[in-house]
Amino acid sequence: MPSHLALLSCLLVLVLSLDKFLLHYLKRRWHSGGSIIPRFPTASPFSFRSQPRHMAAAGRWSETAMLVIDMQKDFVDPAMASPMLVAGGEAVIPAVAEAVAVARERGIFVVWVVREHDPSGRDVELFRRHLYSGGKGPTVKGLKGAELADGLVIKEGDYKLVKTRFSAFFATHLDSVLKTLGMKNLVIVANIRDMKTIGVETPTLEEWRC
Repeated sequence: MPSHLALLSCLLVLVLSLDKFLLHYLKRRWHSGGSIIPRFPTASPFSFRSQPRHMAAAGRWSETAMLVIDMQKDFVDPAMASPMLVAGGEAVIPAVAEAVAVARERGIFVVWVVREHDPSGRDVELFRRHLYSGGKGPTVKGLKGAELADGLVIKEGDYKLVKTRFSAFFATHLDSVLKTLGMKNLVIVANIRDMKTIGVETPTLEEWRC
């Protein structure tokens, strides 16, 4: 199967570094009984036999959040000629859009995690500051490169979270938002091919539709 088709079938779409902050959060969620990426309603412990399946699923999705990470033009649109472009990123945009649509149908809380930087690059990692000059640079707030990829839209009820580092948890209030809303499960839409090695489920788009 061509690599781009394999990417299209996968929920995990763009680069997210699993640094110590995210790993710490995932570890705490795991030990507290929460799931990182939820399984789908089957004859499993999540069937909740004392309730109709649709009621159990609905309750579970209400405690689930989807993080859609770095789906911005500077990361996925070759026309931007950005040094931050991720190879193959453009090909997975339709799969991301469909995954988000399914999440909204289920009442899942959708969080759009984006990078937005100061035009001077003062809030960027030191090793990237040379990419910023004259008020321009990758994902500068207000510039086209910081916009979501074509076809992806933040809708009412969604949440936009701005970060300035790889991790969505570093120096942001994501942890507080998730706790306040009582979220127990996370669906991460990002290009993390080694997630299985740390015990995280990686369902395909076909499985997610079920």
